[in-house]
Amino acid sequence: MRYTLAAALVASTAFAAPAFAQDINPTFTGPRIAILGGYDTITPGSTEDADNDNNDQSVDGFLYGVEAGYDIALGGAVVGAEVELNDSTGKVENDNGDSENFGFGRVAPGRDLYLGVRAGVLATPSTLVYAKGGYTNARLDVIGGLGNDERDQNYELDGWRLGAGLEQAIGTNSFAKIEYRYSNYESANFEYLDGEVTNDFDIDTDRHSIVAGVGIRF
Repeated sequence: MRYTLAAALVASTAFAAPAFAQDINPTFTGPRIAILGGYDTITPGSTEDADNDNNDQSVDGFLYGVEAGYDIALGGAVVGAEVELNDSTGKVENDNGDSENFGFGRVAPGRDLYLGVRAGVLATPSTLVYAKGGYTNARLDVIGGLGNDERDQNYELDGWRLGAGLEQAIGTNSFAKIEYRYSNYESANFEYLDGEVTNDFDIDTDRHSIVAGVGIRF
């Protein structure tokens, strides 16, 4: 009897494995890497008063970076995890030390780390519509008052990010995508030249980005 049950189990597994494999869409499954580029702006949040024409009220620049991720597509849904490393060409052009304005003095956005997840649905067999969210940690590098040299001092900002995008498969191993993301930073610390770091303090800083990317899957 036990041999009959074992044979039935093996047979059912043999039939189930191909059925499960058919449910996994290989177009959006597996590890991926991509290069990113787009528009990036950092502004005071809704709790800050930036109504002053004498100072910059936003820092605009070109965002560039790389991402890596892993996706699994089951049927018409896709879930995955991803990590990004970005930078930006933006910088404050004047002295913004007033806390009622941008609030960080003369700074330039530095490296931005992101770790998050995404989930989406297939609009077509080769088109994915998705939403994303996760943790972001960014730096604002201090610029010297008499020039544009960075002074090895920085603010380190912690916050969260939400976004949405569209990804288009190109063949079986490459893709292109475009997405919008909103980040809000709620706490920060400051690192001095000697490496001393302050305690965290509360902030309200927003970041909006429109980013395009091209990549490959393995």
